[in-house]
Amino acid sequence: MNTSDIMNLALEMSGCKNIPDDSEIYVEGDNIKKVLFGIDMTNADIYMAKSAGYDAVINHHPLSCSTRAYNVFLENIKLMVNAGVPEEYARKAVEDKYEALKITASTKNYDEVVSAAKLVNMPLLNIHQPLDEIGRKIMQDAIDDILKENPEAVLDDIVKGLNGISEFQRARTKIEILMGNGKSKAGKTFFAHGAYTNGGYDIANTCFECGINTVLYIHIAHPDYKRLKNENKGNLIVTGHIASDCVGINPFIKKLEALGIEVTGINGII
Repeated sequence: MNTSDIMNLALEMSGCKNIPDDSEIYVEGDNIKKVLFGIDMTNADIYMAKSAGYDAVINHHPLSCSTRAYNVFLENIKLMVNAGVPEEYARKAVEDKYEALKITASTKNYDEVVSAAKLVNMPLLNIHQPLDEIGRKIMQDAIDDILKENPEAVLDDIVKGLNGISEFQRARTKIEILMGNGKSKAGKTFFAHGAYTNGGYDIANTCFECGINTVLYIHIAHPDYKRLKNENKGNLIVTGHIASDCVGINPFIKKLEALGIEVTGINGII
């Protein structure tokens, strides 16, 4: 396989038609048989991969493409609409954070890690949204199955069901109910994930105001949580960043291995 084959496999598995703005091939490579894969790789990881005989490095989070990755945040509109939020409300919910992400994108060192890979000629790519989309589908499907079997399911049932996913069993973090309690009825439940980054206050609040009872994030900033908590319009569950990312990453790794690629996971891969 080459780097394009690897990227195309992720697109195929996720249903993405094109490489999204938070994913990119930085250094192309062919005849890849041994890969080092991490969530946040460093320059040291690049040099380690080179010295250990790896053929390519795959990073999850955006690297140089961080200069345009904020565009993927607009995918929240589609996810919210599919969950039942009117499109005009969904568009309004993403406006402020989209602007903030766009402005702060210029603060990042977009050459970090990538220049090291080029220096030692180490094939490098990052795959973000496609793998998050794989994970989102897995987790949302698990929730939907619970609610289909028991429409009166409570938050404890949702947490228990998600804890059946192996990545959460291995994680050092725990799935937490931040708003509501274990006996609160889950009702209409939406897993907001797979659109670059967390939706913060605005997306969760809009979901609550549009009839969604329970929102799940993989992480949330404390000020956003406090504001939502004070207003207390719905239930909020946080599943944990790294474990949740791995729910989408690991099926991709298994597919690579099935195709004959040896994959070593480090730096967050559990």
